[in-house]
Amino acid sequence: MDFKPIKPKKIYEEIVDQIKEMIARGELNPGDKLLPERELADRLQVGRSAVREAYRALEAIGIIDIRPGEGTFVREIGTKSMTDIMSLAVVTGKDTLFELLELRKIIETEASALAALRRTKEDINNMKYWLDKMNEDISKGRLGDLSDLKFHYAITGAAHNSLLMRLMNSISETMKKEMKNVRERLYLTPDTPKRLYEEHILIYQAIAKGDEKEARHTMMDHLSNAEKALLHNMSMSMSTK
Repeated sequence: MDFKPIKPKKIYEEIVDQIKEMIARGELNPGDKLLPERELADRLQVGRSAVREAYRALEAIGIIDIRPGEGTFVREIGTKSMTDIMSLAVVTGKDTLFELLELRKIIETEASALAALRRTKEDINNMKYWLDKMNEDISKGRLGDLSDLKFHYAITGAAHNSLLMRLMNSISETMKKEMKNVRERLYLTPDTPKRLYEEHILIYQAIAKGDEKEARHTMMDHLSNAEKALLHNMSMSMSTK
């Protein structure tokens, strides 16, 4: 067997890897502003030149935008047009909400399966954080739509597939609006908040224990149940008019 010498990473490469990982996990999203060079250098306890070199490398591969006088931002790679198209479609098309749920089933069931295979301890902690936040929101009578969305993003991040994360980012604004709309409709049914939370717990447990099939199954069940409940509530509201 031929082994190749292991080359130690340069400091700027470590910074590049950290930022790429944060984007993959959904901690940084398109349009987010990064820390100024000096502040990030202080936080990482490295030289400012290393941060500058990292930012230049990330800009060269199209991950960030450096805007003189404004700052450094995560680049919106073709996401705006996709968001605009989907937002318009949801507003103008009566069936598009269900198409969005259908798209989520396609993306998120496999993301959950990958997450079960690839999740790290940090990924599990991130999912647990948003799961607990969801429970806190529900107990205080809030919708919990943001913590719900963040939980799903944490799962996609745990799949460790940058293209999958970019796809989720491309529909993030549409999902954020529709998540709120869906939850408002679903909350018309008693005990729905508790049921949704319990379904999320099952997804989390499957991923945490690394069960690929169960992760896929629990996510599909959750999204299918949401779709059925939404259809029921919409039909009920139509019948009362």
